[in-house]
Amino acid sequence: MTVRGFDVILSPNHAKVQSRKQFMSKNTRDRVLKTLLLNQRSTVNELAEAVDINPISVRHHINKLEAEGLIESEEERHGVGRPRLVYRLSEKGMEQFPKRYLDLTLRILRQLKESLSPQMVGEIFQEIAEDMAEELTADMNLEDLPLEERLKLLQKVLTREGFTVRLNVKDNDFYLVEASCPYHHVGEDYPEICVVDQELISRFSTVPPKRIECMLEGDDRCVYKIPDAEAERSGVN
Repeated sequence: MTVRGFDVILSPNHAKVQSRKQFMSKNTRDRVLKTLLLNQRSTVNELAEAVDINPISVRHHINKLEAEGLIESEEERHGVGRPRLVYRLSEKGMEQFPKRYLDLTLRILRQLKESLSPQMVGEIFQEIAEDMAEELTADMNLEDLPLEERLKLLQKVLTREGFTVRLNVKDNDFYLVEASCPYHHVGEDYPEICVVDQELISRFSTVPPKRIECMLEGDDRCVYKIPDAEAERSGVN
């Protein structure tokens, strides 16, 4: 290194410190990217919590990743007040991760659709969804819980499965908002995969949910409307 015309020889310890800092920085960067892979549309605070560093530090990494074109940001309305910034992986960012598992999945699904009738393909997806729902709810006693409690449990289950979910309430209706979906890239070619979360929602609710927004139809999120039938019967407003 040269400082004002003089050559400076760095000590081995200094070089080790620099190397360690670079490793830690890359490790944090990778964790931010992996978090966004599982939870597209995350805020700075959500990313900071996920990678266990303070928001100021995570913002430093976000700025670098955004400058490199690996992530994108946009404003999102969140209740009253100013909109917040949410971040997601760009196409270039998605390319940082191995895609062989996804390619294999798409090949299998393509072969199924070419070999079987649409009805049979739909039945296969439905059976998969029912098996997953049965497995995920096997240890839960939902019958005695009010709808709101069941939907809060559903929110936790979907989050564990890789969805980014929030639950809103308006009048006698609940709105399950999915800001990101772990099956989105598969669903672009095989929308039948949407039966998975639909089946899960049906298991937890007393009435069939109605999807009013869908990412595969051009919306920026999926939204399910779930009326509280019990409240409607009792005349609660």
